[in-house]
This record gives sequence, structure tokens and C-alpha cells, in this order.
Amino acid sequence: MIKFSADIQHITMSRSSMDVEKDQTPPEQEMLQVEKIQTNLSPDHIEYLLNRHGTLELNPVPSAHHADPYNWPAWKKNINLLIVSFHAFMTTFTAASIIPAFGLLTADLGKTVQETSYLVSFAVLMLGIGPLVWGPFSNHYGRRPSWLLSTSLSLVCNIGCAESKSYAVMMICRILVAFSISPGGALGSGVVSECFFSHERGQKMGIWVLLITIGPATGPLIMGFVAQHLGWQWIYWILAILNGCQFLAYFFFSPETIWVEPGDLEAHASCSFVDTRLKFGRVSTTPFQKREFYESLLLLRHASIALPAFSYTIVFAFASILMTVEIPQIFGAKFGFDAQQLGLQFIGIIVGSLPGEFIGGTISDLLQNRQRKKINANSVPEYRLWGSYFGFSMVILGFLVFTIQLEHAVTWNITPLIGLAFAAFGNQIITTILITYAVDCHPE
Repeated sequence: MIKFSADIQHITMSRSSMDVEKDQTPPEQEMLQVEKIQTNLSPDHIEYLLNRHGTLELNPVPSAHHADPYNWPAWKKNINLLIVSFHAFMTTFTAASIIPAFGLLTADLGKTVQETSYLVSFAVLMLGIGPLVWGPFSNHYGRRPSWLLSTSLSLVCNIGCAESKSYAVMMICRILVAFSISPGGALGSGVVSECFFSHERGQKMGIWVLLITIGPATGPLIMGFVAQHLGWQWIYWILAILNGCQFLAYFFFSPETIWVEPGDLEAHASCSFVDTRLKFGRVSTTPFQKREFYESLLLLRHASIALPAFSYTIVFAFASILMTVEIPQIFGAKFGFDAQQLGLQFIGIIVGSLPGEFIGGTISDLLQNRQRKKINANSVPEYRLWGSYFGFSMVILGFLVFTIQLEHAVTWNITPLIGLAFAAFGNQIITTILITYAVDCHPE
């Protein structure tokens, strides 16, 4: 929970005060906004914020401590964001990486293609279940221990997959890998909220969402070459190596982002390497409760969570997961592609996702900031949603192009992949806007 939520409530204007201030000139409105902040903060706090950020128009209002993630230098925030975003990428990348190797796995494990596809399906299912455990753990012990534990367990379990000699053993290891790596797809939005101000979140959230979205396509694209030339075992060995690199990146470059304001005696505590990298402990003094493991599901009682979640689930399932899983079965049977050729079919999804991230994050922040300047107050998050309609139309168009062109194709041509690109483009816009909207509505 953000420490200065009370200050934010004071800063945010009521509807009645907005109506009065609409008749004032922008300079007068800015003066009123600054005066509201000044009445809630000490002179030292105000001086610190002005020196650190150059403005008092910050949402949320950070503390006056340099260790507060909101007060980190931009380079430090962005490095941490890239590490966490790569973790998010690894969740879906890991789940989808074996897709082009279905043929090889089928031969070695003695299973059908459909049975082999369950190695992906159950992994995707566990990516959704795992955060119910990792969320409460990270809220009590911090993000940093969660990241380190997640990457180390993933490394071990991927080695188990590489050494698997039977379908059952591989299935168990795949499920454990998915559980271990799953925090990246759930806790990343919290990290963005804990480090970046509201007016920055659309763009920063877009980076995290982009890497989640392109993971299902990049995995098969890269691992298709690996499977064709090195064998399916090396898919898992490469994933284990990447997990090891993640662990080192978190250890050296990613401090804790859950900010616990120090007491008077700790206000000038050391921020040395030992203190920030080698000391671990609880960030919450409240004991674990059973409710915490399903509490996130209770957020569905809020329309601002339920509707975006439902929309995101449907769009992501069809525009990302479905297409990713079906490409090997459809293109393999229709055109007789090998693992390497199947991997190349995922380029369209990546090409569509990249501009989608830029446009989605830019539109989201543009709509929010335009309204904030118009009323000179913190605008409601719903203004972000206008940009999602364009994304929905692109997904629908992409599906139509993909299915119609694939049905009529006698030999391979690029037109179905163009449909994939349109669908991925819209999916990226929708995902960025809806997740940012939900986080703005419920930063807790």
C-alpha cells in the first residue's frame, strides 16, 4: 500500500471544486494545486521534492527519503523495469518455447501431437494459478526475495525438463517451471506502480506488457532453430541459462521496491551494498492469513477490475495463446513445415506487437494527461479506455484476415501472417491500456 495515499486524497479535487476552478485561468489553477500540496507537507519535504523532481505535481506524493523507489534516479528505475519486464517475457517465452518441437517430442515421448500440446496448456494454466501464492509471499517478504527464489527454482526445474526421459516426468517439471517463473507475469504491474508516477505508467506499463505479449511468439521463433539443429533438450538448457542470468541481474541491479518508511532511528540508515543486497526480512508485520491467497480474486467484485480482466482474458487467449498453440498444428499439417519453418511463422505476431506497445502506451498517457491539464487535477482513469476501442477493431480485423486467407490458401503465402500482425497489434494496445487502467483504479 502506498504510504502517501492520504496526501493523494487531499490533492485530488472533489467534483464541486473542479466546477469552480474551471472558470479560472490555468496559472490560477496551478497556484491552487500547489497550495493544496503545501498545506499537507512540511517545508523540508517540499524542498526535497522540488530539488529531486522539479515539481510538486506528483501522483502519488513520495516521501522525503532517497531510498523511496519514487525518488530513485531515472536510470535506476529503468534498469529495474527492464529486468522485471524480461522476467515477464520469460513467463510466456518459457511456456511456448517447445511448440515448434512438438514433432520431435512426439517421436521421443511416444505421444500424439495433441497430448504433447498439454505440456504447454498445463504450463499456461499454472502461470495463472502461481501468482495466487507468489502475491501474498511478496507482500510479506518483498519483491526482491520473490524474484531471486523464482529464478533459482526455474533454473533447477528447467534442468529437470532437459533430463526428463518420460512424458510424466516432463509434465511435472513443466508445471513446476511454470509455477516458479509465474511471478513475472503478475508482480510486474505492482513494481511499475511502486516506482513510477501516474503520468508515466502508461508508457512504462507498456514495456512490461509488450514483453509478456511477444513471449509466446518469440519462444517458438528462436527455439524452432534450436530444436531443428540442436535437439529439444537444448531448449530447456538455454532456458536454464537464461534463468541463471536473471538471478544475477536481480541480485546485483534490483533493490527492493516495496517501500517501508524507516523510523526516526533508521532515517539515516546505510544504503550500502550489504544492506540493500544481502539483508532480507519481512516488509509487513502482519501475519499470513488464508484470505490473502484468494484475496486478489475478490477484486473481481469491482467493475473496474472485472470488466478489464474479462476483456483482457478473451483477447489474450484468442489473439496470443490460441494462435501460438494452433500454428504448429495448422501449418504443420497443411504445409508440412519442420520445426524451423514453424518458428518463422511467429514473426507476424512480433511485428504487430512492437508498434502496438508504442501506440498503446502513448495513447493511454496522452488521453490521461490531456484531461489532467484540461481540469488541472488528477483525471479519472476511465479516460484511458477510449484508446482501447481502436485495439479491439484491429483484433477483429486480424482474425478475419487470418482465418479467411488461411482457409483459401493452397500453398503457403504471407497473408495469414499479416492477419496475425493486425491481431497482435490490437492485442498489445488493449493489454497496455486495460492493465494500466486497472492499476490506476486500484494501486494497492
